[in-house]
Amino acid sequence: MSTPVTSRPVPLAAPRPGVRHLGPNWYATVMGTAVVATAGAALPEWARGPREAYEAVWALAVLMLLALLAARAAHWIRHRDQARRHLGDPAVAPFYGCAAMAPLAVAGATLSVGPGVIGTGAAVVAGAVLWVAGTVLGLAAAAGVPHLMVTRHQVDPGSASPAWLLPVVAPMVSAAVGPALVAHLPAGQWREAMVLGCYALFGMSLLATLVILPGVFSRLVHHGPPPLAATPLLFLVLGPLGQSTTAVNNLADVAPGAVAAPYAGATVAFGVLYGVPVLGFALLWLVLAGAMVVRAFRRGMGFTMTWWAFTFPVGTCVTGAAGLAHHTGLRALAWLAVGLYVLLVAAWAVAGVRTLRGLLSGRLLAAPRPAQPVLPSARVRTT
Repeated sequence: MSTPVTSRPVPLAAPRPGVRHLGPNWYATVMGTAVVATAGAALPEWARGPREAYEAVWALAVLMLLALLAARAAHWIRHRDQARRHLGDPAVAPFYGCAAMAPLAVAGATLSVGPGVIGTGAAVVAGAVLWVAGTVLGLAAAAGVPHLMVTRHQVDPGSASPAWLLPVVAPMVSAAVGPALVAHLPAGQWREAMVLGCYALFGMSLLATLVILPGVFSRLVHHGPPPLAATPLLFLVLGPLGQSTTAVNNLADVAPGAVAAPYAGATVAFGVLYGVPVLGFALLWLVLAGAMVVRAFRRGMGFTMTWWAFTFPVGTCVTGAAGLAHHTGLRALAWLAVGLYVLLVAAWAVAGVRTLRGLLSGRLLAAPRPAQPVLPSARVRTT
C-alpha cells in the first residue's frame, strides 16, 4: 500500500511593487541629475571637467525624464484614486512643482551641453519645447497648489514646510533657462518680450518666496527641528536663492541685444547688486541647514527620497556663483562655485546610488508605512 503524498503549500512570492505609490517627488531625481551637467558647464573654463562627462550626465537625465513620464502616465491611468489622493495631501501636492521643474532642468542642460551631441538646431528645438512645457506646468503649479492649500487642504498651524516653495520656484527656473533661447528668436519684439517675460517670471516667484519663507523659519523657531526624514528639505530654501541669482545674471548676458540701451546696461548692475547679497544669505542658510542635517544624522536619519534636496538647490547656487564670477571677475566667487560643485557631485552620487539600491530592492516603491501617532508635547530644552 503506497503512502499518500502530501504537498505543502508553496508560499507565494511577495508582489513586486508597481507605480501605485510613485509620487511627483520622483521628478527631483531628474532635476538633480540635469543640474550636474548644467552647473558643470557653467563653471569657469579653467575649472571645467571633460565635456563628455557633462554630455553623459545630460543623456542620463533625458532617459530618466522619459522613463519617469511614462511611469507617471501609467500611475494616472491605473491608479487615478491614488493620484487624486496625492493632490489632496498637503504634504505631497507641493511636489507637483517638481513635475514642472524636471523638464525645465533638462531644457537647461540640453541648451548648455546638448549641442555637442545632437547639434545646435536640434538642441534649441528640444530645449524650447521643454521650456514651454515646463513653464506652462510651472505656472499651473504656482497658482494651483496654493489654491488647493487654501480651499481644500487641512493645514495645521505651525506646519509650514520648505516643500511649500517647490510650486512657486518653478517660474524662477523658467526665468533662469529662458535667456538661453533669446539669441535664437527674431530680433526686436520677440527678444524683448522674452527678456521682460523672464523678469516677470522672476518677480512672481521671488515675491511668492518672500511670502512663504518667513513661515518656514517661524515654524523652526517655535516648533523645533523638523522630523528626521524631512530635515533634508531645509536645503530647498537654497533653490529660489540660487536660481534667482542665476536668472538675473543670465538675463544680464542677453539683455544688451534685446532691450533698449538704458535698461540693458542696468541689468548687469542689477545682477551683481541683487545676486551678491542673496548668495550671501544662501551661504548662511547652507550653514544652518547643514548643521540641522548633521544633527539629524547623529539621531539616526536614514535614506529617503528627501535626500535629493541636497542636489538641485545646491546646483542653483553653483550657477549663481558662476554667473557672479563672470560679471565681476572676482576669483573668490569662481572658487566658491567650484567648491559648491564638488558638494553637488558628491550629494548626487550618494543619492543616486542609494536610490538605485532602493529601486532594486523594491523598498522605495512600496506602500508607505502607517504614520505613528504623535502626542502633543512641548520642546524640552537641555541646560
